[in-house]
Amino acid sequence: MQKVNKNVVLAVLSLTSLVFLLFQLYYYKFYLSQKNGTVFSKARGSQSGQDSTRWHVVRKFLGLISSHNIPVYLIDPLILGLIDKDIEQIRSSSDGPSPECKYFCAPRDFTTFALLDKAWKHEVGLFRTAEKMGFQWLKVLNKDPRLDGMDDLSGTEIPLHYIFKLASHAIHLVVFYERSGNFLWHGPLRLKQHMDRKFVPFRKLHFGRYPGAYEKPELLLVSIDDLKVQIPKNPSSFLEEMSHSRFLECRYREARAFFQVYPDDASVDAVEFRKRAKSLLHLAALTLNNLGVKFWLSSGTCLGWYRQCNVIPYSKDVDLGIFIRDYKADIIPAFQKAGLPLKHKFGKVEDSLELSFQGDDDVKLDIFFFYEEDDFIWNGGTQAKSGKKFKYLFPKFTLCWTEFVELKVHVPCETLQYVEANYGPDWKVPVKTWDWKNSPSNVQYNGVWPVDEWDEVIQIY
Repeated sequence: MQKVNKNVVLAVLSLTSLVFLLFQLYYYKFYLSQKNGTVFSKARGSQSGQDSTRWHVVRKFLGLISSHNIPVYLIDPLILGLIDKDIEQIRSSSDGPSPECKYFCAPRDFTTFALLDKAWKHEVGLFRTAEKMGFQWLKVLNKDPRLDGMDDLSGTEIPLHYIFKLASHAIHLVVFYERSGNFLWHGPLRLKQHMDRKFVPFRKLHFGRYPGAYEKPELLLVSIDDLKVQIPKNPSSFLEEMSHSRFLECRYREARAFFQVYPDDASVDAVEFRKRAKSLLHLAALTLNNLGVKFWLSSGTCLGWYRQCNVIPYSKDVDLGIFIRDYKADIIPAFQKAGLPLKHKFGKVEDSLELSFQGDDDVKLDIFFFYEEDDFIWNGGTQAKSGKKFKYLFPKFTLCWTEFVELKVHVPCETLQYVEANYGPDWKVPVKTWDWKNSPSNVQYNGVWPVDEWDEVIQIY
């Protein structure tokens, strides 16, 4: 019996293995990949395996939610930014195959989608199907702030975020809820102690660092990278909204503690004033929003929201702030057209402008314009009989959304610093006698208007 040449055997085995490997590659490229989804042309820009994984994970997720009739829409800022550059082309393009994976293959750790709560039935079957498809998933719950109020602090928890992970990519599904102010809200992503903090790189998530408030978006169904997906009809507007979406809840727990020390005024006069103040604030918000003028709760109205989650019944007015850069000459005519006559106009656009409009039954609307300096922000005040000027200094602040008297409005994000600047460290103590020239902690004397300017800067109607 002849002796077998080991080198020959080794060569034959190596050749056989190589042929088998080539066959597997051929089979995957020309059969499996076409069966499972689109093959993007290398001539128009080939994608790495990692890029392809992202697309396949998104495709499987869309198939998952479609099989359970759950409508979601894309809110991923990175992908929407890419889409926005090509939005006209995408809107007009046919449903033909894409030559390359341009959007869903973009480098990222997550793809983010939104889900409206009222379209969500919390089906257990979804998660069973997800597991069968190879997904790992995580559900994040937290308390429902919509149920909180002065009479009850709800402990009811609702789902706020879902994470679906497959291979090296994850889908972040953000749940949006409708609030009484007719806007959409999402909650923060706060992991509980038993949760796996290494499940995904949570710090890289675009949503969940803090709660957010959004207008209800108009959606558009498009074909992107050969996948049908809904997106905000105007991606650039959504991205702009996202950058200023931070939301602050009213502090009901602290408000309840406040009323235990200082019982609320439930008299007929107080109830009627709050009703009129709410109506006036809604009208002012509608008027300014129609003009595209950004405003926030200021002075006593801001204090009422922060301290007691309500209008202060003895304040007798509604106070709003506007940055002078947002001033428009249409403001006065717009309020007059809305049925609010001008009560007085002090100062001028360049210096210490303030407007006051007369509402119903002696409830007035005061609008203070704020001026930005390098280290602080200020608004002015004018004494009509003497022409004296006053300046109220505030530390620099940014704006957040909140819900107040069933209205989505802005407040300073740094609310405590804002309130303390105006009312001092004892802001929690009600003060019913208030002198706007002397009582504020941040007031400064700012000279006197020249007599020859009085007709312009001191106008009383």
